[in-house]
Amino acid sequence: MTIDSRTIRSIARDCGFELCGVASAEPPADFARFESWTAEGHAGDMRYLTDRRAEIRRDVRNLLAEAKSVICVGKLYNQRGSPAPPGCAVISRYAWGSDYHEILRAGLEKMVERLQEHARFEWKICVDTAPLLERTFARLAGLGWIGKNTCLINEPLGSWFFLGELITSLDLAPDSPPPDRCGTCTRCIDACPTRAFVPAGDSWAIDARRCIAYFTIELRGSIPEEFRAPMGMHVFGCDICQEVCPWNSRAPVTDSFEDVHHAPALEACAAMTEEEFREAFRHTALARPKYAGFLRNVAVAMGNSGLPRFRQSLERLAAHPDATVAEHARWALARIQESSTYSR
Repeated sequence: MTIDSRTIRSIARDCGFELCGVASAEPPADFARFESWTAEGHAGDMRYLTDRRAEIRRDVRNLLAEAKSVICVGKLYNQRGSPAPPGCAVISRYAWGSDYHEILRAGLEKMVERLQEHARFEWKICVDTAPLLERTFARLAGLGWIGKNTCLINEPLGSWFFLGELITSLDLAPDSPPPDRCGTCTRCIDACPTRAFVPAGDSWAIDARRCIAYFTIELRGSIPEEFRAPMGMHVFGCDICQEVCPWNSRAPVTDSFEDVHHAPALEACAAMTEEEFREAFRHTALARPKYAGFLRNVAVAMGNSGLPRFRQSLERLAAHPDATVAEHARWALARIQESSTYSR
């Protein structure tokens, strides 16, 4: 039996994916761009992008020796949500519900079962954490272009997508990448509070060392002081560069993900014990920064709020046994004092 692109797309839709396309498993030319990006230090302290796993990204056959095609999928996660009220944390919308890794993997496993009704093949599922240039393969598979904000953008549907890949031994006809339609627009670049976007040849790249998402999720230890105030109320991630993108102005919404952790109250976050933190965010992306990193982020947001009511919470955090948490809480107390002085 054989399998064609139309069948693959139909199965992908049935398995909960709004986008689907096929790319060749041949090594992508974009690896040179990735090498240049890491050589410039733009990966920050994300060693999983620069250690031995970096070279694995050169060729997907390092992940599946028999690979001939990569089936790429996208799952919409855009949800309706009002702006975070004063005194509440800003959480990137992809983390409002359950961990997307588990949801995408389940959908891809279902795809494998359905596809093997038509053909037998070797396969490997990749969801975000695998050493794979997934946006590159998604672009080559026709899912969208990589915008100036470094997100994959689909012309009718926008950029609010999780990406997943099914590396296969199937010899499938590849799709074609769409044209870049960012044009002269620089809204994402202009809107970034920390100026995290940097020129990269004929395009743009993100310098993680200046990125709010990196500070709040990936960075362990102290956040550089110059970037704390521009972080605003962000406690986990940042969506600014997607929120201002014109291609997202009509992006569809989905009810596939529950809204559990949208805009939690900062006082409640600051009062969490480590056990409560683990229980509240088990099976969610919010567990990523770990307990101390989460409290560090909460302290910064409290300081940026300028609200005197947070002093008591911050005084408790300033006595926290974790030195990084305590240092950021002291910074936040000073910032609230400064705000109170200026408001008189």
